[in-house]
Amino acid sequence: MVKGKGAVIVEACGLSEGNCYDFCPRTRLDVPALDQFVFGSQRKDVALGSNISVMKARTVDSEIGGVAQYGGVVSALVAYALDVGKIDAAVLAKSEDRISGEPTVARNRKEVLECVGSTYLACPTVSKVWEVTKREKGRFCVVGTPCQITAIRKMQSSPNVRTSLKSQEDKVSLLIGLFCTWALSPDVYSLISETVGGARVLKVDVPPPPANIFVVHTEDKVFEIPLDKVRRFIVPSCNVCFDMTNEFSDISVGAVEGEKGWNTVIVRTNTGQELLQAAHDAGFLEVRPLEPERLNHLCEASLTRKRRVLAEKDSEKVSYLLTTDEDKSRIIGEQEAH
Repeated sequence: MVKGKGAVIVEACGLSEGNCYDFCPRTRLDVPALDQFVFGSQRKDVALGSNISVMKARTVDSEIGGVAQYGGVVSALVAYALDVGKIDAAVLAKSEDRISGEPTVARNRKEVLECVGSTYLACPTVSKVWEVTKREKGRFCVVGTPCQITAIRKMQSSPNVRTSLKSQEDKVSLLIGLFCTWALSPDVYSLISETVGGARVLKVDVPPPPANIFVVHTEDKVFEIPLDKVRRFIVPSCNVCFDMTNEFSDISVGAVEGEKGWNTVIVRTNTGQELLQAAHDAGFLEVRPLEPERLNHLCEASLTRKRRVLAEKDSEKVSYLLTTDEDKSRIIGEQEAH
């Protein structure tokens, strides 16, 4: 990926050969097999994927909370893990213009704070992960979108990998996943520039439904762009993504709809549970139950996305996705129940 677009490096590449094809989240994705690899069992929750618990949380660290996009949970977890030595560094997305992001390695709290905030353009995070596993020592956390976390899990489970990604001393020891519905191509710059003129962008945001707007904050003004104008810049593969809540991460984080300053948190593995509990005990986070109506709404949104993918008329677009007939039936049935 170069500036959000795919670049062909080798013209004559056998389709079913090579690491790039093996790791890609849009080539063969055997969901039951990857569930078994990551969690040691098949999923019971077809809406949200394998999980231990779902809650809401926010940072109580004023420095992080003052600059966080929502509840600051991701930054707080990474900062805490670095502070106590659970990880030596984290692969994050850093943005200079607050619109696009470039992958970077953060090794301390200051560098984590430089990466706070959401960006909506595709960032080639996995390229940096591949680099650090080969060239650097220590244990790493990766923060990424569902497709990026899926790619890393495919790397970890692949028989073609001969790096420490697969060893007992796994360099990539923690995967924090972001909720995601789509990413934008760099072509969206033209729309943003047309809207804000020469003003410097401080922050971009997509508020939860029913807002239906893309918000651009500048030094002097807040601009609201109808989402319908933005959707034409969505990366095409996002439209056939099955995973809204980052189902193969250790812990996944999104916004709480209708409540500012809080994150929805899905704990998926023992690694994620231990980190969240330790950060809470150390006073980094405030944690509360997620209200049943909000949990139901989250499940409904995820199921709706999955059902839309399963209903895709162009079978070639979704041929990458392998899941069981039983899970497909449960997705449709549970969607109707919701």
